[in-house]
Amino acid sequence: MEIWIFLIVLVCLFWPWLAYKKKRKAQLVFIGTYRFNSAIKKRVSNRYPHLTDRDLALVIDGLKDYLTICNQANKKLVSMPSQVVDAAWHEFILFTKEYQLFCDKAFGRFLHHTPTEAMKTPTSAQEGIKRAWRLACARDRIDPIHPTKLPLLFAIDALLNIEDGFIYSLDCKNTSSATEGTGYCASHIGCSSGCAGSSSVDGDGGGCGGGD
Repeated sequence: MEIWIFLIVLVCLFWPWLAYKKKRKAQLVFIGTYRFNSAIKKRVSNRYPHLTDRDLALVIDGLKDYLTICNQANKKLVSMPSQVVDAAWHEFILFTKEYQLFCDKAFGRFLHHTPTEAMKTPTSAQEGIKRAWRLACARDRIDPIHPTKLPLLFAIDALLNIEDGFIYSLDCKNTSSATEGTGYCASHIGCSSGCAGSSSVDGDGGGCGGGD
């Protein structure tokens, strides 16, 4: 009898966890296969006219990466490391109905965007960018402590020659590739901030050009 009680309790505990994992998996698949409105790429191109179709496709990949790690962050703030991906995110938000439906299916709630100036504490940007670094590295299978390359979200602005972009360097002693005010050391990412804006879910938290 005691064994049956134990098994029933175990099932009652295990079933909600299994349902939660299944839901999160479905959300990640939804984000990964989502087809964004084609107007988003056109509007990003208007801001950065030097980008090719292939470049714009990479920006959309970066946006999917960012939204994926927002899902994985369990409602904690995630900073946005890229100006060009942030621009795509802004354009996506402008399609209000599409964005609302996307958020419902991808997060189960609305993912807000909060300007850097509206962050609650001075350390929000650092906390958010460190979380973005860890999650982006895990997604691209990179050691966050000893990286041999940059994850896409941290590399894309430099790859696409984004004039106002944020440039991250693996070699903290070599600042030749960093533009004043936008260059950051990836290996010491906790010491950097500089992002475009931030987001929160239902008003909980904020970050530098990112979400939770």
